[in-house]
Amino acid sequence: MTVRRVMGIETEYGISQPGDPSANPMVLSGRVVTAYARELGLRAAQTGWDYADEAPLQDARGWAMDREFADPSQLTDAEDPTMANVVLGNGARLYVDHAHPEYSSPEVTGPLAAVTWDRAGELVMREAARLLNQPGMPPLNLYKNNTDGKGASYGTHENYLMRRLTPFADIVKGLIPFFVSRQVICGSGKVGIGTESQRPGFQLSQRADFFETEVGLETTLKRPIINTRDEPHAVTEKYRRLHVIIGDANHCDVANFLKLGTTSLVLAIIEAGAVTRDLSLHEPVAALQQISHDPTLRTTVRLEDGRELTAVQIQREYLAMVTDWLEATYGSDVDAETAEVVRRWGQTLDTLATDPMNAAADLDWVAKLQLLQGFRNRGIEWADPKLRAIDIQWSDVRADKGIFHKLAAGGRFTEVVSAEAVAAAVHNPPEDTRAYFRGRAVTQFPDQIAAASWDSVIFDVPQRRTMQRVPMLEPLRGTREHVGELFDRAASADELLNELLR
Repeated sequence: MTVRRVMGIETEYGISQPGDPSANPMVLSGRVVTAYARELGLRAAQTGWDYADEAPLQDARGWAMDREFADPSQLTDAEDPTMANVVLGNGARLYVDHAHPEYSSPEVTGPLAAVTWDRAGELVMREAARLLNQPGMPPLNLYKNNTDGKGASYGTHENYLMRRLTPFADIVKGLIPFFVSRQVICGSGKVGIGTESQRPGFQLSQRADFFETEVGLETTLKRPIINTRDEPHAVTEKYRRLHVIIGDANHCDVANFLKLGTTSLVLAIIEAGAVTRDLSLHEPVAALQQISHDPTLRTTVRLEDGRELTAVQIQREYLAMVTDWLEATYGSDVDAETAEVVRRWGQTLDTLATDPMNAAADLDWVAKLQLLQGFRNRGIEWADPKLRAIDIQWSDVRADKGIFHKLAAGGRFTEVVSAEAVAAAVHNPPEDTRAYFRGRAVTQFPDQIAAASWDSVIFDVPQRRTMQRVPMLEPLRGTREHVGELFDRAASADELLNELLR
């Protein structure tokens, strides 16, 4: 396995109703989901979520947390009181995650596809915002970011399928230095230092200040660098789903592509036992924040062996291990997507080592800092509220309001996926994972789907006395190759089920 593995991105969007700071964010988020669902003809109250296989309190270290002691935010297997929860035709899930509307992309098999369906989520949210900002309606804004700058943080989570045989201790040891340092590539930039932006300045990551521990089950408090939730949404004996909560929301294609691609490659060398260099950090949480707070990238952090390395140097160590492993395992026979990740990874690190500002077309934090420095050159200080407002406006999903989108329209950023591919991904699922079955089912037979989840679709067909639950525990089954012709032939959900049960 190279860069290709089952993966996906979950993005909680920031939400606000200007002029009404007391507005209930859960109610607002419910409006976002139901407005989009109604536009598509989906019925949010009927396309439920199948929680049967959810296990949010199962810990990868070998135990389960008692529900009595869990924070309510951890109970993701509980019904959403707003009933705003839909499965989209592209295989994604659009729902209310506590105080935010969340777009969880369908499962894909590589970083290019992950970028494509993540950007499709931006278009989904943009359309929802348009529907809720009609004349006479109170305004409602959505932001693809990770903090409001006032103490609240919300996540952009990545998911990677791994072999369960890989010892979790190896995953922890191999990933912590990588996650601490990769923000030089995939940080989205933030005005203000500290969880409440209490100190003036600019930092690489929107999430770094909110992390407090190295390893843990929580996602909204005592946030850990390595999350231990053991909820594979697949065959438990074979697979582990690594749930990564430390990333930022990216707009730049290259940053997003490298975030997914490099992480997948590092997981590959961990699975292969090919981590040949010990990069264990002396104080990982402190190092995470020290690196984030220095956009010059000169800060060094101490390793357990006494060495002092910059984040770029740590990333180079990982790149070297990946390159050595690929050469030893595949020689020159490496797939094009893997080769492209490695090429861009090395190129980006070279740029960051010489002059980070030359990466403005590729990396979110650099592009944002470049824009803000223009205002700083006019005498505006970091503590000025104008810069915080620009930081928030950067991530507005609206094409005519979001600063990133306005700059992108002018060709300022490198694209690795086309706008046409992204537009197609809004309504069409990936064809090489079980998301294809999920997306085709809710598109072709929307009135006969009672509920769905990542690993199941439940049909409610009048011709059958009971609901029919179709399990999908193998993420690479239910693809177009497997079931495409069945859907093409089926005139009804009952016919489809007859074919599946043969």
